Amino acid sequence: MLAALVGLALAGCGGTVPPPNDQLAASQAAIRAADEVGAEADPQATLHLKLAREQLDKARQQMAAEDNESALRLLERAEADAELALAIAKARSTQAQAQEALKQVEKLKQAGVQ
Repeated sequence: MLAALVGLALAGCGGTVPPPNDQLAASQAAIRAADEVGAEADPQATLHLKLAREQLDKARQQMAAEDNESALRLLERAEADAELALAIAKARSTQAQAQEALKQVEKLKQAGVQ
């Protein structure tokens, strides 16, 4: 009985961390989202996407070794890097669209359309 209580007390004080499956899924989704918007087309976004993938791979290794706390931290970083890659790619796309719109406005001005 005493051993069971001590075991419960130790588990309550930060025992083992469960596998971070939800964070794994969130990190994978963030990487897919960055891929889908074309993050590979921008060097800065590509760097962050590469970091996210490396962290995801390391996290999987940590999960296999049952070091779930380290895996969770790596997965959080992977998600953050993937989201940064996504934001950079979206910003570049928006910037390109704005430049195209400015070109169209300039063409219209030159054609005499006010």
